[in-house]
Order: sequence, then C-alpha cells, then structure tokens
Amino acid sequence: MFDFSIWTNWIDQFLRINLPEFWVLAIEFVVVGVIILALYCVIALALIYFERKICAFFQCRFGPNRVGPYGIFQSVADMLKMLIKEIIPINHTDKFLFYLAPFFVLIASILAFGAIPWGNGLQILDFNIGIFYILSVSSLGVIGILLAGWASNNKYSMIGAMRSGAQLISYELSAGLALMTIVVLSGSMQLSTMIEGQKDCWYLFQGHIPAMIAFIIYLIAGHAETNRGPFDLPEAESELAAGYHTEYSGLQFGFFYLAEYLNMFIIAAIATTVFLGGWMPFHVTGLDGFNAVMDYIPSVIWFFGKVIILMMLSLWVRWTFPRLRIDHLLNLEWKYLLPINMVNLLVMVIVVIYGWYF
Repeated sequence: MFDFSIWTNWIDQFLRINLPEFWVLAIEFVVVGVIILALYCVIALALIYFERKICAFFQCRFGPNRVGPYGIFQSVADMLKMLIKEIIPINHTDKFLFYLAPFFVLIASILAFGAIPWGNGLQILDFNIGIFYILSVSSLGVIGILLAGWASNNKYSMIGAMRSGAQLISYELSAGLALMTIVVLSGSMQLSTMIEGQKDCWYLFQGHIPAMIAFIIYLIAGHAETNRGPFDLPEAESELAAGYHTEYSGLQFGFFYLAEYLNMFIIAAIATTVFLGGWMPFHVTGLDGFNAVMDYIPSVIWFFGKVIILMMLSLWVRWTFPRLRIDHLLNLEWKYLLPINMVNLLVMVIVVIYGWYF
C-alpha cells in the first residue's frame, strides 16, 4: 500500500535545503491550513448535496436536478447566495458574544477535523493522546451554542441552547466511554498506533461483543451530538423556529450550517478510525492472496468508503425515525446508554486482562 509520507517528506526536505527554518515552517503551516479549509468546504458542500439526494430517495422525490447535471451545482449556488446574503443586525443582543458564538462552533469542528488520519502517511496531527484531544476540542462546540442562545435575547434561542447543552454534555459521556473501551483494547490513545493495531483484524471484530456494543453506542451518541434527527430537539422547527440560531442570518448562519455537516463527517471518521481500521484495508488471516488484492486499493479510498457507509447509516436514521421528546432523549442516555457503557467498559477490561481477544 502506497505511503503518502514519501511525498510529504520529499517536499519537506526540498524546502529545508533551499530555505531557512523559519520560512519552511511558515510555508508548511500556511499550505496545511489552506488544505484543511479547502477540504472542510468541499466536504461540506458534497455532504449537503449527498443528504438532499438521499432524503429525496427516501421520500420518492428527485431532489436537486436543475442547477448543473443532476443538480450537482445546487450546493455551490446556495453557498454563493449565503456568502452575499445580508447579515441582519438584531436589537437588544449582547453583540460581542452574539458574533463570537459561530466562530466557537466552527473552530471546534476544524480542530477535530485536523486530527483525522486520511490515509497511509496523510495525518496532520498525531498526538500520543489523540483520542483525548478529539474529545476535548469537539466538546468546545457546545460553548458556541450556549453563547448563541444567551446572546440572542430570544426565548426560542435560549430554550434551544439549553436543550443542546443538556444533550451534548450528556451524550459526550457515552461517546467518550465507548472510545475508552477501544483504548483499553488497543493499549494506546494515539490514532496512528490504533490503526496499526488493526492491520490484521479491525477492533470491531478483535474485541468481540464488547467492541460491537461500544460501536453501536458510539454511533447513537455521536448522532445525538450532531443535533440531527431524531435527536434534533435544540433546533426543532415545529417548536423553536430554528432553535439556538434563530436570530442568525447570512454568513453567520452559514457557519452553524457548515459545522453541523462537518460534525457528521467527523463522527463517522472517528468511528472509522477507532473501530473499522481507519485507512487500513479489510484483511482475513490466512488468505494472503485476498489480502494482497485489498492492499492494491489506495488507503484514501478505504477511508472515505467506510466513512460514506457510516454517514449513509446516519442519514437513514435521520429520515426514518420521528423526533424524540426531550425527556425521552435524556432518559435514553442516563438510564440506558451510560449504565450499559460502564458495564461494557469493565467487561472489556476483563477481556484484555485474560487475553480473550483476537
């Protein structure tokens, strides 16, 4: 399987030979930042189009089909409209916090986005506490949501923000414990080390039933953290207009919209990395010929293929189940998912201590 670090190391060495250290770091930081932002925008536009088509398929409609072939430029047209849309000033708001809130939500998702391993040798940040880092920075988004609800001076926004705060803080526990279950199995929090540990068998299968339970719980908790149906109580249109971003318009609303779709991608990417081997191909022990064929498929394709399957599952859930009531939503977390998760973590510890894994 091709290692992209060959290219990146060659570029780094070329710059170091011809430029001072300061300019090498400056150029690399700028290039990496531009690539992250470009990927961020392109993936968001692709996801918006993808969801519209999937939603239309579930509801026996065509979806976007006018702007470009099969409507593929509809998301681009919507982006241009949002960029030039007037930002309507709102009276009686806390202006500093009101304008700061969208940046909190956006930056939190970008920070998590930068730690994703895209392929063999394609990872920007590879901390030895990678899982802890992702959980930490992804939790910052709730601050922006609470600020948006508080600063808007609108009762609908405030109710939506309080719902979101309760929901995100609650389901963050289950998501974290589900990931910790696999950390116990892998013995490391570093994402690259976790991927290397799955070269022969993905952790979803190595850890037997505890790993599968953790995978299911993480998908449920991650879906709830994205504020998408049936967990979309913070922005329930029939009750709260648009929830915590009711008073936002133009590019400010676009930041919330963008972050929501990228959070869906990030949740799927983390699940892929931790449970499904990340960019590692599917291998079967003993079938060397089959494994060699799988290795010919580029690692980036493996990564995006797994992520797309998980996002398809997320969209399937969103457009199938009705919205939960807020008390039912919190009962699901505190009375069911969290206790199951804690017991499951203890079971995984026992499995690892006695070596009952592949």
